[in-house]
Amino acid sequence: YQENIYLNDQFKTSFLLGNAQIVEWPIVYSNDGFCKLSGYHRAEVMQKSSTCSFMYGELTDKKTIDKVRQTFDNYESNCFEVLLYKKNRTPVWLYMQVAPIRNENDKVVLFLCTFKDITVFKQPIEDETTRGWTKFARLTRALTNSRSTLQQLTPMNKTEVSHKHSRLAEALQLGSDILPQYKQEAPKTPPHIILHYCTFKTTWDWVILILTFYTAIMVPYNVSFKTKQNNLVWLVLDSVVDVIFLVDIVLNFHTTFVGPGGEVISDPKLIRMNYLKTWFVIDLLSCLPYDIINAFENVDEGLSSLFSSLKVVRLLRLGRVARKLDHYLEYGAAVLVLLVCVFGLVAHWLACIWYSIGDYEVIDEATRSIRTESWLYQLAISIGTPYRYNASGSGQWEGGPSKHTLYVSSLYFTMTSLTTIGFGNIAPTTDGEKIFSVAMMMVGSLLYATIFGNVTTIFQQMYTNTNRYHEMLNNVRDFLKLYQVPKGLSERVMDYIVSTWAMTKGIDTEKVLSICPKDMRADICVHLNRQVFNEHPAFRLASDGCLRSLAVEFQTTHCAPGDLIFHAGESVDTLCFVVSGSLEVIQDDEVIAILGKGDVFGDVFWKESTLAHACANVRALTYCDLHVIRRDALLKVLEFYTAFANSFSRNLILTCNLRKRC
Repeated sequence: YQENIYLNDQFKTSFLLGNAQIVEWPIVYSNDGFCKLSGYHRAEVMQKSSTCSFMYGELTDKKTIDKVRQTFDNYESNCFEVLLYKKNRTPVWLYMQVAPIRNENDKVVLFLCTFKDITVFKQPIEDETTRGWTKFARLTRALTNSRSTLQQLTPMNKTEVSHKHSRLAEALQLGSDILPQYKQEAPKTPPHIILHYCTFKTTWDWVILILTFYTAIMVPYNVSFKTKQNNLVWLVLDSVVDVIFLVDIVLNFHTTFVGPGGEVISDPKLIRMNYLKTWFVIDLLSCLPYDIINAFENVDEGLSSLFSSLKVVRLLRLGRVARKLDHYLEYGAAVLVLLVCVFGLVAHWLACIWYSIGDYEVIDEATRSIRTESWLYQLAISIGTPYRYNASGSGQWEGGPSKHTLYVSSLYFTMTSLTTIGFGNIAPTTDGEKIFSVAMMMVGSLLYATIFGNVTTIFQQMYTNTNRYHEMLNNVRDFLKLYQVPKGLSERVMDYIVSTWAMTKGIDTEKVLSICPKDMRADICVHLNRQVFNEHPAFRLASDGCLRSLAVEFQTTHCAPGDLIFHAGESVDTLCFVVSGSLEVIQDDEVIAILGKGDVFGDVFWKESTLAHACANVRALTYCDLHVIRRDALLKVLEFYTAFANSFSRNLILTCNLRKRC
């Protein structure tokens, strides 16, 4: 929880932490929560002459005291972590935020001090609520509350509090059941429960994702090529993967999930029941140490084959990966990468199956003869490593290509089949190989069509704006040619269209704003016109409601060199603010003024009852951005906000008044 203290600038007394005399401001208000936090009654706090030295102890940092003093002396906003002591001498860590509050004259009249209890994150200091907890319990609570704490402890800015979310965190957030970003406050959870969208769990999910892909590649290879993990490095690596999968099971028993109604379920019993009903069995089978069992030399061959086959169960974890990657499908590049990965993974699996079929059929165990038509036999002959029967020794067939060569050849065949190329140097000969080849070609045709269909769609989406741009240019050229528009004017039209497209990227601002609700549309308009509101003193005293009303009436205009904004003699019905570029004011064929960034031109509508006639031409010298507001809209806002109207009339100075001749 947080507690606020307001400090008044009108009185100066001894204040704050420590025995040193620090000139500061007294507390003029303190809510009851601060008194509860410190252990003192409200009356006792007020009787302390607004000083916090009574909460100072032997462990309070002197450097922090100096920083706090400098913050108040310099009228700054800042934040600190400070150790204070309750009335019963129990230490408590507080996160302190100091923010100056200014009046209309930009003078600091109050300081807002916000205190948050962060003792749980500072060890080994204990309080009554955490005494007796294990280190693991404190760690899990810290991880659970990391998201809400980081959001709450963000230092305040002078003008606004930022609520922006990291785009990187958004991109890395796995899971289709993540919470919407507008839910700022994290739900209350038990100490040993981890939120499924916290930073720690997100990072952990990425680790599991990578290891799942590793498993999807290595498991089919080890099963098909019957590799016993006698290599110590691979054995250790696979053991580490097994341990991580086991830890993942433990974490899943302590991780929240989203219920059917969209609520976050943090009840430990419900979490356990949900996990047991869904992924527990698959996760348990996938983390058993099959490789360690197969590493023993005295393991029965049949039992070893059984354990190797059970490793295929790990591939079911890819279902969880598909669910986690579901929300990436809106990005074209991500879809393309995923399709390529899926294609390569399917080709790898089919290569392992293709070799297994060939290895099973190349040798006839009944007659102990070898099939010379098998692709394995033909491959062995072509590379000079033929199979040979060891009659004097083991009585089995030996030799043949190495496992590396066999895998590369199998992958080569599956790739040529999936892409419908099929060179024919490796071909199916037995019935089993032919049946598998037919099935593989059917799968390959579907994959091929899916991938290339999506690639076509992705590239069409990438060039949608470009096609629209060229279509618009062609229509404009046809229009100019049809109506025989003069060359000079045609060039100006084309220049305007090209420059405007370069500035807006073809985005229709009005169309986008029309989609948004009224409140959101006003916020966007305030942001779009922030440069005008910040640069001109006429808007400084405008309330939020007034600024929002003005912002929705402003329009942004882009001008190319040579464009006339006002012609002499026409009505002046807009007020223009120059945001960028240069313009010239021409009267009687003479340049009487050059306007640039920050200048204002038009008419003082609020002082005149009639429309004015422009006494000069206003022409753009360079590419310009103007923010304009129409007369009727401005008068409507000034009529409603009468207090702002007086300030606006006094403080707005026109650089060029087109009503009056110079």
